[in-house]
Amino acid sequence: MTKNRLKQERRNLLRRALLLIVIVLLIQAVGRLAASDRFELRVDMGMGNRPGGAGQSGARIEWETGEMPVRQFDVRDDGRIQMAFSPEEPGNYEFSVKDSEGEYLYWDHLTVDRFGTVRSELTGNFTGDSAAVLAVTVLMLGLGVLFLVQFVRLRGPLLYSYDAMFCCGFGIFASVSGLNLLSLFLQRILRPDRYWMRDVYETLSMSPGVFMMLTSPLVLIFSVLLMISNAELLRHERFRVRNVLGFGIGLGMILSDALAIWVQARNFMGSVEELRIFNATGSVVATIFTYFECILMSSVICGLRAAKHIPAFNKDYILILGCGFRKDGTLPPLLRGRVDKAIEFREKQIRETGKEAVLVPSGGQGGSEPMAEAEAMARYLKEQGVPDQAVMKEDQSRNTFQNMDFSRQKIVERDGDADGNRVIYVTTNYHVFRSGVWAGLAGLEAEGLGSRTKWWFWPNAFMRECIGLLANRIPQEIVLLVSLVVFFGFIATQIV
Repeated sequence: MTKNRLKQERRNLLRRALLLIVIVLLIQAVGRLAASDRFELRVDMGMGNRPGGAGQSGARIEWETGEMPVRQFDVRDDGRIQMAFSPEEPGNYEFSVKDSEGEYLYWDHLTVDRFGTVRSELTGNFTGDSAAVLAVTVLMLGLGVLFLVQFVRLRGPLLYSYDAMFCCGFGIFASVSGLNLLSLFLQRILRPDRYWMRDVYETLSMSPGVFMMLTSPLVLIFSVLLMISNAELLRHERFRVRNVLGFGIGLGMILSDALAIWVQARNFMGSVEELRIFNATGSVVATIFTYFECILMSSVICGLRAAKHIPAFNKDYILILGCGFRKDGTLPPLLRGRVDKAIEFREKQIRETGKEAVLVPSGGQGGSEPMAEAEAMARYLKEQGVPDQAVMKEDQSRNTFQNMDFSRQKIVERDGDADGNRVIYVTTNYHVFRSGVWAGLAGLEAEGLGSRTKWWFWPNAFMRECIGLLANRIPQEIVLLVSLVVFFGFIATQIV
């Protein structure tokens, strides 16, 4: 049921995205038709990073290859050149602008295709380019809104899915990139002589780098807090590799962010081919860092959203996910917190609706455990006054996936069908989201309920959960990452 609903949501999102693309293409088409055969070129020659010098009176155009009708030509005293051309034939046209003394002020190579579209080699401008910038801006902002709205729409069992992570992460990235493009679009409207299409290409190719720099303060704060929580964790628990995970990740994030910013900020001197390699390298580094940053950001948001979710009081079954317990059979604080949370939910549901849910402690027997985790939890439930008929043990599972799958089978054996039942599972707060993903993979439609844990334990444990989520999708993540690296890297090589 959950898989079918996810497929339907994906189809709906795809339809909305395709509609957005159609709108964007219409914007570009209308803009190109409105431009007709008129190509305008505006250049601020007073800018230090542009070729040429200050504007002078008596300037003229000299055609070196071919000749194109000029509708407008003006060199202002403040160094701005405005030109408008009307192409008659496809071809290549080279021209220069010289002052009264024959000194070069500007030179360019114009290409005209068979549709009459003019393209400037120096500025990257082309006929109808303003509409193209608007179209790309609308596309990025629209995709950001679509994916963030989709993330909010994924509720109940649909929340615990990779779709939610992807919609959240990509929605944030697309929104930030779209706002950056919107800023550049407005600047081009106000000062088209200063902001060319080359600036747009650069902005688009450097979207990962811009995102990385804008979020670098958050990365730094998160990394420091992660290492602080890890230090507190070591004060309370013995040294184990997994208990120093936060130190490694926090330090790695800080160093990676610093490396990426350093690569982005470097000045370059060299040949055109070396410049292409330099741009591509910076884009690749920024894309890889931003990709994993978006995954981490979306994991944290999804994890917090899942941990704080309170299901409706209409449930038939309450699964309790097991974990290690003491050798004498008593429950440690982590496991006891899960069982107490399940009892609390069941009692509150009885008070508010009168409906009694069946508790399903789930967990098999580990190699060093005297009994199954489900049995230890069942004994604790009995001590807390829960009647035997309200408990259904699942004592064969060895991992979270089996918790969900075997519990679903138990429900089917008892009721003949699991789809008609309303089910929740209870686990520690940092484990809620990933457990929901496993539930969906096991075909169990269920919502999660999180029990609290110490603040210093949560960040480090959640990082392990995030790594576990990625480990289940290594091939898909590699394909997506490589695709993004190639896309942004290719655009970066076009900026010379």
